[in-house]
Amino acid sequence: MKKILILMLTIFSITLTAQEINWVTLEEAVEAQKTVPKKIFMDAYTVWCGPCKMLDKNTFSNKDVADYINKNYYAVKFNAEGNETVNFKGVTYTNPNFNPNTSGRNSSHELSGVFGIRAYPTLLYLDEEANLIAPISGYKTPSQLELFLKFFNEADVKNITKESWESYSSNFVPEFKD
Repeated sequence: MKKILILMLTIFSITLTAQEINWVTLEEAVEAQKTVPKKIFMDAYTVWCGPCKMLDKNTFSNKDVADYINKNYYAVKFNAEGNETVNFKGVTYTNPNFNPNTSGRNSSHELSGVFGIRAYPTLLYLDEEANLIAPISGYKTPSQLELFLKFFNEADVKNITKESWESYSSNFVPEFKD
C-alpha cells in the first residue's frame, strides 16, 4: 500500500512539473501572426525518426524550452512525410505519393520541398510574416536548442550575417537545464 501511494505521488508530481508546448497547425500560426506578430518555430519530423522522438521526450518536454517557445513563438509540428493538406501562402500542399500501408519511410510532403527539408528532425524558424529564416537539422538538447531559439528571436533576421551568428554563438551562455 505504501509503495502504491509513493508511486501515485511520484506520478502526480511529474505531471505537475511537466510543461507542454502549445503546438498549433501552420495555418493557425500564420493566422495568429495577423493579430499578434510572433515568429514561428516548426518541428519537421517523421513517425519513424529516432532523434525526432528524442526531441519530444528530452527537449520539448523541458520546462525552460516549453516556456520560452510558448512565450516567444507559435509552435508548429509538421509531419514531413505525412498526408495532411496544408494551405500556406495561398498554395495547397499535399503528399500525393503518401502510402498509408508503410510503417517506415514514406514519400516527402510537398511542403518539405518548399522549406528545403532534407533530414529529420529539421527545426525551422520563420519570421513574423511566415518567411523562412533558417532550417536547422538534427537533434538538439535543451541548451543547444536555446542558442537557436534566442538568436532567431532576438536577431534582426533580415540582416543576419555569418559574423553576427559567430559573435552571438561564441558569447552565448546557456541558461536552460538539460
